[in-house]
Amino acid sequence: MTTRPLAGGRASSAPLMGSDAEPTIFELSAPSRSAWSLRRTGVPEYPLEELVPPEHRREKPVQLPDVSERDLVAHFTRLSQRQYAVDLGAYPLGSCTMKYNPKLCDVIAAMPELANVHPAAPPACTQGWIRLLVELETALCEITGMAAATLQPAAGAAGELTGLLLMRAWHESQSSERHRVIIPDSAHGTNPASVTLAGYAVTTVSSDSNGCVDIRSLREAIDDDVAGVMLTNPNTLGLFEEGILEIAAVAHEAGALLYYDGANLNAILGVTRPGDMGFDIVHLNLHKTFATPHGGGGPGAGPVAVSERLSPFLPGPRPVRLETGGFGWAMPERSIGRMHSWHGNALVLARALAYIIANGADGLRKVAEAAVLNANWLRERLRGLYDIPYDRPVMHELVVSAATLRKRYGTKAADVAKRLLEEGFHAPTVSFPLIVDEALMIEPTETESPQTVEALAEALERIAQEISEEGGADSARAAPRTTLVGRVDEALAARRLIPTWDIGQARDLESSTSSG
Repeated sequence: MTTRPLAGGRASSAPLMGSDAEPTIFELSAPSRSAWSLRRTGVPEYPLEELVPPEHRREKPVQLPDVSERDLVAHFTRLSQRQYAVDLGAYPLGSCTMKYNPKLCDVIAAMPELANVHPAAPPACTQGWIRLLVELETALCEITGMAAATLQPAAGAAGELTGLLLMRAWHESQSSERHRVIIPDSAHGTNPASVTLAGYAVTTVSSDSNGCVDIRSLREAIDDDVAGVMLTNPNTLGLFEEGILEIAAVAHEAGALLYYDGANLNAILGVTRPGDMGFDIVHLNLHKTFATPHGGGGPGAGPVAVSERLSPFLPGPRPVRLETGGFGWAMPERSIGRMHSWHGNALVLARALAYIIANGADGLRKVAEAAVLNANWLRERLRGLYDIPYDRPVMHELVVSAATLRKRYGTKAADVAKRLLEEGFHAPTVSFPLIVDEALMIEPTETESPQTVEALAEALERIAQEISEEGGADSARAAPRTTLVGRVDEALAARRLIPTWDIGQARDLESSTSSG
């Protein structure tokens, strides 16, 4: 670790500017330092034993780092600059739709009139907030072609579970006991997980030679034990399910519901709607389609919109426009109950409505058109260097394969992705969908300029060409070499994850350093 002398001759463990090494906050600690303190006021202090009962007092102080505000701010600023983000450059993760988040929406969500309102405030004091939520629900229903929606689910997976619980409630209301849900073999990984969590068994149907649901396989799998068919359109290969009307008819003839995984809604905004395709339940990833932030597990938002016959089962309470004027809350007649504390991730919902209003109907259609154009341009540009397993026009994302590169030179899709990090781009999704060998799933999104998409194409071209040259395959397998963290053992990291820092180890390190 790089050190530099401080006044008094003591060496600081803080890194020099540009150094790759960054100490932990405990290694920056020095006894008796603090970020700030309040001056004494002369007001008498109560003894600790009078304020905290003995059974609630610690025997020893909490081991916390002693760090000045200056070092603390510098430390976390340096850490923030080690991360890649959508504000830094292209983030072409297929299916995840990591696109730029407009700052206008952040400004709206940060307004004190919104941010400083407590969710427990009575409706009379929160008319603006409730109206905002009502208008967002109206907009989402218009975009999806559905009748009503809940804004409570906190993200896509929560939306999936909500939709499946609505499916269960509907069938129970029809005195119909069903045990299976059908999903395609190209489905998102959360789909089978959510189906299982909701108490159903998963039945998988295969894809046809065009990369879409095999209708014959669907007909063979469906019967009166199937509660629903769960899929997205376009699917995870970026391909539009051209047989969607037939799929809907097959599902409904068997008494099943059709569920729309909204992860790929970005591709069809303003062009077509799930409701018009025959879907009964639609979940939406606001943090994908409507450019609200992704988080490390949150904040997110995954509203669920439904057809008229399912609206009585929606989670509640729901924001509603009152017949007497104004806005309030109402519990649906046969509600499945709450799916989130309070009213969902409200500030994310505010960002989404701001995005919808700022774009308008014409703008949302242009979002889809630009996303589709970027993906198809990139598909044509990569032709000949990477395999294209389903070579037909795609929607918002494309899947290419490194299978030929692996067979000829021993390099995998993961090697290409890690080599791409050295080119200044975030890696695309790899090895998914599972039905494509050595898959590279790339979603450029509409927020990237033609120049950025071309630079991404050039980087992928350069990598493929280098791999074919002498020593190029070895270089790809060694990548990344220019990032702060090099290639790690991913299997070991997953099996032996250490998510916390051992404070005792840090204290022992400090003690041994000072004694040495």
